[in-house]
Amino acid sequence: MNVIYSFWYFVLSFIFLSVIGLFVSWIDRKITARIQWRVGPPWYQSFADIIKLSGKEVLVPEGSNRFTFIFSPILSVIASTICGTMLLLVLRKNFGFGGDLILFIYLLTIPSLSIILGGSSSGNVLASVGISRELKLLLSYELPFICAIIIPAIKANFTTSLIEIFQYQNLNGSNIFSLSGIIGFIIILIASTGKLGVVPFDLAEAETEIAGGALIEYSGILLGFYKLAKSILLFVVPLFIVILYLGGTPIIGFGSLLIFILKYLVVLILITLIRNTNPRLRIDQSLRFFWGWLTLIGILGILISLSGV
Repeated sequence: MNVIYSFWYFVLSFIFLSVIGLFVSWIDRKITARIQWRVGPPWYQSFADIIKLSGKEVLVPEGSNRFTFIFSPILSVIASTICGTMLLLVLRKNFGFGGDLILFIYLLTIPSLSIILGGSSSGNVLASVGISRELKLLLSYELPFICAIIIPAIKANFTTSLIEIFQYQNLNGSNIFSLSGIIGFIIILIASTGKLGVVPFDLAEAETEIAGGALIEYSGILLGFYKLAKSILLFVVPLFIVILYLGGTPIIGFGSLLIFILKYLVVLILITLIRNTNPRLRIDQSLRFFWGWLTLIGILGILISLSGV
C-alpha cells in the first residue's frame, strides 16, 4: 500500500507541478514582455506550446544512441518532479529527514546532466558545443550555489534537513534578516539564473549562436519534456530559495498562504529582472564570475554565518 500511495502521490505532484510550472512560465514571459513594452502571450500560451509539441513528430537522429536520446528528457522531468515533491512535503506536511538537503542538491543537478546526456547522444556538432558549455556552467555555478546553501544550514545549527531550516526560521525569523543571510540570498539568486539556464547564462542553448545548442536535434514531445522540466524548475528553484531564506511562515491558513505566495513572487520577479537587464555573457566570463567573485563572497558569507551574524 505504501508503494501504491507513493506512486499516486508522485503522479498527482507531477500534474500539480506541471500546471503551476507552466503558469509560472507564463508569468515570467508576461513580465518580460512588459519590460520590453510588448503585450505578451495569453495565460494559456505555455500550455498550448506543450500540447502543440506533443502532437508533432519525434525525429531521432540517425547514428544516435536511441535509448539515451529518448530517456534523457524523461529523466529531466522525473528529477524536477521529485525535487518539487520534496519541497511540497516540507511545506504541506512538515515532512523531512536528515540529509534531504543533500539529496535535493543532487537531484537538482540531474536536469542539467540530462541535457548533457541527451545532446551527446545526438551526435550533432552544434549540440557538442552546447554540451561543452552546459558542462562548464554546471561545474562553475554549483560552487557558489552550494556556498549559499551552506549558510542557512549553518545558521540552523549545522543541519542538513530542509524542514529544520524552515522551522528554525519559524522560531528566529527569516535568514535574510541577517548579514550572512543577505549575502547568501544574493548569491543563490544569481547562481539560480545559471541553474535555470536563463540570460545571462543561457549559453548552452543560445539560439542566435548555436541554433539551440544541446537540444538542436530534439523535436516533438521529447523537446516538450525538456520545456516542461524547465517550467517545473522555474517554480521549484524560487520555492527552494524562499524556504532557505524567506521561510518562517507556516502555511496553516489563507493569510499565511498569501504571504508565502507574495514571497515566492518577489523571488520570481527578481530572477526575471536579472534575465531581462543583462546581456548574455561569454563562457569564459561566466566561469571567472562564478569561480571568482561570487565564490569568494560565498566563502565570506559562510565565515560570517559561523560567527553568528
